[in-house]
Amino acid sequence: MPNARNLEMMESIKADLEGVNAMWVIDACGLTVKEVEQLRNSIREAGAAMTVYKNTIMKKALAELDLVNMDSILEGPSAFVFCTGDVAAAAKAVTEFAKENKKLEVKGGMMDGTFVTAEEIAAIASLPPKEVLMAQIAGAISGVARGLAVCINGVPSGLARALQQLADQKAA
Repeated sequence: MPNARNLEMMESIKADLEGVNAMWVIDACGLTVKEVEQLRNSIREAGAAMTVYKNTIMKKALAELDLVNMDSILEGPSAFVFCTGDVAAAAKAVTEFAKENKKLEVKGGMMDGTFVTAEEIAAIASLPPKEVLMAQIAGAISGVARGLAVCINGVPSGLARALQQLADQKAA
């Protein structure tokens, strides 16, 4: 029979996985306490949370919730970054910290129920923030609308100029 502490950890993992957009698995072994605190702060500012759980219990929780199998990366020391907000911001916080500190390793994770590799997490981190993407889309839509308005306005104004020239010719 499992002990009470492991059962509590299982329930905590399930609660953390509820409504999560993505979960990154990282190896923070070798970081000092100060570096781990800096990492936690940058992750928290990005709208995510970092927690350390046992790999075996995480595997069982993923299986019970019928989520993606991550046995290949759940080896050795692991910390878990749970993203409920902007996934790109959380990925950027982790990858930027990993660039500055070579002791941190991004192993992989899951996003929207599918397995993602460390390279895919780096690609997600290179995306611009959500607000910038939305502004780019709004600008593209605005440009199309402006072009359409100019085109539609050009027909009557061209007709008016042609009629004015015809009226000027008749008057002369």
